Amino acid sequence: MLSPTEAHLLPPQPSSLPPRFAILVAGGNGTRMGADRPKQFLPLAGQPVLLHTLRRFAEPALGVQQCVLVLPPDQFETWQQLCVEYTVTLPHTVVAGGATRWASVRNGLASLAEQTTGVVAVHDGVRPLTPLSVLEATYQAAHNHGAAVAAVVPKDSVRGLNQQGSYALNRARLRLVQTPQCFEIGLLRRAYQLPELSTFTDDASVVEDLHPIHLVEGDYTNLKITTPEDLLLAEAILARAAG
Repeated sequence: MLSPTEAHLLPPQPSSLPPRFAILVAGGNGTRMGADRPKQFLPLAGQPVLLHTLRRFAEPALGVQQCVLVLPPDQFETWQQLCVEYTVTLPHTVVAGGATRWASVRNGLASLAEQTTGVVAVHDGVRPLTPLSVLEATYQAAHNHGAAVAAVVPKDSVRGLNQQGSYALNRARLRLVQTPQCFEIGLLRRAYQLPELSTFTDDASVVEDLHPIHLVEGDYTNLKITTPEDLLLAEAILARAAG
């Protein structure tokens, strides 16, 4: 559920901005949640997590022209049933995911083959609370810099590991990476034409050999729903926003 005033905080969209697209990757199976269904389909404030995420990108003030939802093929029917149950009319395309996240994003990108210019956001389908201001800032930064990623400063002290034990790291020089991760669409295509490597951890790591990654300030409420505690916290955040 969007804040009633949140969309109004976004600046007007200049007509000169390039087209915007989104690839929402939802391939979880709910193992760490200990749930009876994939985490993207779990109820959050009475609606599936994935529907909350889709609604964020469908907000008119954001100006996204096409949303691509990447799901495992065996989850298509479940999503279709949920769309009927919750009367989902938000425009989106459903694409089959691959064996890895890299393959899933590549499949989502292939569905945008007709788009020659613009900025595409890759986003975790189970990050349903991303503020519109973060989405807007990341799209804008990718337009200006080619590649942009939302990230936050670690709240806790951080230590690295070595053979002697561990050592302190300066958390002011570290960032916790979130999504969206936004890229000029041609740049992302070139990156995904290269072979998949085991060192890839996200889309920024796929792109960074071709282009520098610009960081955008994320938000601590931009949770990735992974464990039962995340779902409880997301419920509390939505309840506070609604109140």
